[in-house]
Amino acid sequence: MYDKIILPYEFDELEPHIDAKTIETHYSKHLQTYVNNLNNLLKGYEKFTLGKTLEELLKNASELPEEIRQGVINQGGGVYNHNLYFSILSPRAFTMPGGNLLEKINQTFGSVESLKDELNKKAISLFGSGYASLVMDKDKNLFIKATSNQDTTLQDGLIPILTIDVWEHAYYLKYQNLRAEYVKNMWKIIDWNKVFELYNRH
Repeated sequence: MYDKIILPYEFDELEPHIDAKTIETHYSKHLQTYVNNLNNLLKGYEKFTLGKTLEELLKNASELPEEIRQGVINQGGGVYNHNLYFSILSPRAFTMPGGNLLEKINQTFGSVESLKDELNKKAISLFGSGYASLVMDKDKNLFIKATSNQDTTLQDGLIPILTIDVWEHAYYLKYQNLRAEYVKNMWKIIDWNKVFELYNRH
């Protein structure tokens, strides 16, 4: 059984940047639907999931039976992407990276602001629904990638460590069509301490 993370904050604690109703609906309804769909889809296929994290399952999705493969990519991606998104947000966010992550960002992008600008452009220009993410390869090199719908970069060997959800349900109640404003405000609640932990976990 795969599940959603336990939120480390209350629904209203990310205001004014994201409103309580959006967080409640996004987490309790949208994410929960992906969790339910994924676990229902995997019933009878336990031998393929035994002892595997969701990350491992998605990374090796090509090994799954064809009849459930795309469903797992869609529904499992929905769980994985949302769990990452919610986990890196905080009302008490450290808004600047540090340590070896800061060094790598400066080396790769020139500065944190340049990284933000590039990721913002990806998020704002992404057609339709999806995510803009900071990802790393097995050698801890950093890249910015956009993915559509609930796709992930895991099958490409790239692990996301920071992501901005640009599905409309992530921001529409507060921002309506102003995706760029939502993306800009996200940086006020992205917790670089969490991103740093993810960078150094792998």
